[in-house]
Amino acid sequence: MPIRWRLTLFIALVIGVILLVLGLTLYLLIRGMLLKDVEVTAKSRGEAVAHTYESGDQLSTAPSDDDQILFDESVAVIVRGKNGKVIDKFNLPAGGSAADFDVWRKALKNGQDATDKRMRLGDNDYYVYAVVMDPSARPAQVVEFGKSYNETEEILEIFATVLAFVIGAAFLLSIGGAYQLAGAALRPVDAVTSAASRMGEGDLSKRLPVANPKDEIGRLVITINGLLARLEAAFRRREEALSRQRRFAADASHELRTPLTSISGHARMLDEWALEGDKETAHRSLGTIRREAGKMRGLIEALLTLTRGDEGAPMEVGRYDLGAVAKEATETAANGKVSIELVPTEHEITATFDRERVLQVASILLDNAVKYTPRGGSVTVRVGEEDGGVALAVSDTGVGIPEDQLPLVFERFYRADAARAEQGVGLGLSIARQIAEAHGGTIEARSEPGVGTTFVLLLPRQKPAPPQGSGRKPGEDPR
Repeated sequence: MPIRWRLTLFIALVIGVILLVLGLTLYLLIRGMLLKDVEVTAKSRGEAVAHTYESGDQLSTAPSDDDQILFDESVAVIVRGKNGKVIDKFNLPAGGSAADFDVWRKALKNGQDATDKRMRLGDNDYYVYAVVMDPSARPAQVVEFGKSYNETEEILEIFATVLAFVIGAAFLLSIGGAYQLAGAALRPVDAVTSAASRMGEGDLSKRLPVANPKDEIGRLVITINGLLARLEAAFRRREEALSRQRRFAADASHELRTPLTSISGHARMLDEWALEGDKETAHRSLGTIRREAGKMRGLIEALLTLTRGDEGAPMEVGRYDLGAVAKEATETAANGKVSIELVPTEHEITATFDRERVLQVASILLDNAVKYTPRGGSVTVRVGEEDGGVALAVSDTGVGIPEDQLPLVFERFYRADAARAEQGVGLGLSIARQIAEAHGGTIEARSEPGVGTTFVLLLPRQKPAPPQGSGRKPGEDPR
């Protein structure tokens, strides 16, 4: 059953119960008031008749206000003597007998007024009130005054009919009103459903309409829109990741194909004639094969390093001096082509990191600086504190990098123009960034063409723990 009809029936049921309870309460209240009026009338008029007889008058000669009693066809009066003998009787209905009233027995026996709330006299039920008179009033001893329920029952019957009609009409109106109210309340849901059905598969850029952001449905729609935004961002990241993966595979294949082609050609040449016919050419071919195999080995090791980083290979972190790491990398990178200077520090610059990996980053930065700095140039290494963390900066006096290419130098297999593409396959800076991010740090480049380039590795003093429920292993690339 649709929610609209369920809401309609629920609201109508609640209103129906309320109307029924109110109607029944009102009916019982009116009925009690009318019955009470019958009792009060019977008592007051019975006492008036008794007073008339006690004063020695006959009812027929009583004052005019008392005489009015006899003109009311809904009353019956019986005056009895000591032994219940009927002295006077008035307005007894057809088929009724004085013997039908016997409340006088209880009244005379107890010596006080008595009542009977329902006695049958003729075709009607009467409320009978018996009044005991003063014994000095001879011969009358007790007055039985009966008030018929006939008029009251007619009023109650009419009232019940009107009340039932009003309740029924109100219940039907409540059903219609509840149906319209439920429709108005669910109209935003219909709008959201229509908008959602118009969304094409994979089209997450659209958003659902928000009619009233302050009600429950509005807040639900806002939440769904937020979910759609997150899904859109997740799908966009997924597509970017797939695109990077495809580009990565294509670039890796290309980089591997070049040395393999060279190795294959030289091996074929050696096999066909160089080994026996030309020893010098054979030696050059063997050197080329070894060189290209070394390139392949370097490329494969770099790819394995990136893969381990992507898979979140665990790191062996400890408390180390970044200055000592920079010194070791500087000593290893020295080759006589350019001068490498390590700016000394006044005290140790300590932080928590994986020493081998940070040493690898420093070596990559120094290798790039030396590689792209002309002979006779200089490379400067500085270690210090920056933004609450520790920093290692490598500056060179090389050819520099154009500003539009700076954001791309950390991409895998990316290499700048021919002036900077002298050697390598473009994975070193990607590995450096991956290691920096695994430590919760960053690496950035600043450069001015013709002047030089500076790479800055910034690490926190304490390696942050991975977020709860992130599902990443320690050191995993957060991208």
